[in-house]
Amino acid sequence: MSMLEVDKTTFEAEVLQAPCKVVVDFYGDGCVPCAALMPHVHEFADKYGSDKLKFCALNTTKARRLAIGQKILGLPVIAVYENGAMIDSCVKDDATPENVENMIKKYL
Repeated sequence: MSMLEVDKTTFEAEVLQAPCKVVVDFYGDGCVPCAALMPHVHEFADKYGSDKLKFCALNTTKARRLAIGQKILGLPVIAVYENGAMIDSCVKDDATPENVENMIKKYL
């Protein structure tokens, strides 16, 4: 399983209406911590992605209004969604590879 790139037109169907839990990597153009974290999140997608846990990435630079609507105010944010709602997240300085992996493991 790999990461699915979503945008403002596909976010609702792929994340909010997904029949499983979804991990979303919210990142932005020129966000250095986002770029540093991304390879780790892709690795987790390959390792933990399944029918029960889907991995998506959203470029907030291209979907600013959507990001604000999801209360994404600082980057990076790795969030877990279930039944259309964010149920957990690692934000900014807390979004370390270790913290993100531990959060993901809670939902396997």
